[in-house]
Amino acid sequence: MRPDRELGRYRVGMAALEPMTTRRELPDSPYLAAARGRKPSRVPVWFMRQAGRSLPEYRALRAKNTMMQACFDAELITEITLQPIRRHGVDAAILFSDIVVPLRAAGIELDIVPDVGPVIDHPVRTVADVNAIKPLEPQQVAPVADAVTNLVSELGDVPLIGFAGAPFTLASYLVEGGPSRNHERTKAMMLGESDTWHALMTTLTDVTIAFLQTQLTAGVDAIQLFDSWAGTLSLADYRTYVLPHSSRVFSTLKDAGVPMTHFGVGTAELLGAMGEAGASVVGVDWRTSLTDAATRVAPGTALQGNLDPVVLLAGWPVVERAARAVVEDARRAVDAGAAGHIFNLGHGVLPGTDPDVITELVALVHSL
Repeated sequence: MRPDRELGRYRVGMAALEPMTTRRELPDSPYLAAARGRKPSRVPVWFMRQAGRSLPEYRALRAKNTMMQACFDAELITEITLQPIRRHGVDAAILFSDIVVPLRAAGIELDIVPDVGPVIDHPVRTVADVNAIKPLEPQQVAPVADAVTNLVSELGDVPLIGFAGAPFTLASYLVEGGPSRNHERTKAMMLGESDTWHALMTTLTDVTIAFLQTQLTAGVDAIQLFDSWAGTLSLADYRTYVLPHSSRVFSTLKDAGVPMTHFGVGTAELLGAMGEAGASVVGVDWRTSLTDAATRVAPGTALQGNLDPVVLLAGWPVVERAARAVVEDARRAVDAGAAGHIFNLGHGVLPGTDPDVITELVALVHSL
């Protein structure tokens, strides 16, 4: 990609890597208001995987590009991120990327295999494997920074959420070599080779921080840390082997002054500990009510969630009933001490979801 090349409405050039001296205020953003514990003008709503396989315009672009190609092309990142904003009118955009992008950028040989997920060519199993992981340099993810710069200009008053995978979830993919049901090798290293485990987690924490810092420098308005597989752990193991590393991500980036969200799946028993890591918002999946979640996290923490993604496949009457129930549950959660609520799914939009249902759901939530 040549610097400063025109493509349609987007001008693509190397994003500045120096710390930003100013950041967008966006005082009218319902999403940022709720994430910061202020009263929003309406219930804010966005969806994980809102720029994804449920959108025909996304599938048309992906038919010509692999996932890795799309994740390292600033023009495609920009376009795919904007697609759900145009179609659904959600209150926040989330950067189109993947949690393994910084690993690939840092030189780890991997690919995202359709219908499988990330597959690692040489899994990390030894101290030597850990020591071979190289630091992430900003220029290695320059297309991501370029896309953020483009998006900040294109989105107007819609905030942009940057994101990264949490160290534990990245470690699981690296150690297992790909997706895993039971995370056997990951837990065996964690419990049986704790020195190797903490060395790996320290290295991956550095990678995660570098990836998020690049996005923050380029101008994202908020960040979210995805710890998708943390729910496989007991609370005691999470506190010992994971929490210190996730906490370092948030403590290192807190001076950026943006809302930070911590999310995992199946994390009901971990919500309190995840809240302690330092995020201002904790994501809740569909298995836990928002009211219960409010009693598990510290007072003053905002909550995000938590409609079951499968509900969107069950027909509009079911969707409407369930969405109203989530909003009512969120009101009780605020009464119980939550700082605010951001409507979302309990995980990502499923590929078979009708985009028109998503659009109607956004309008419904805004009406509530």
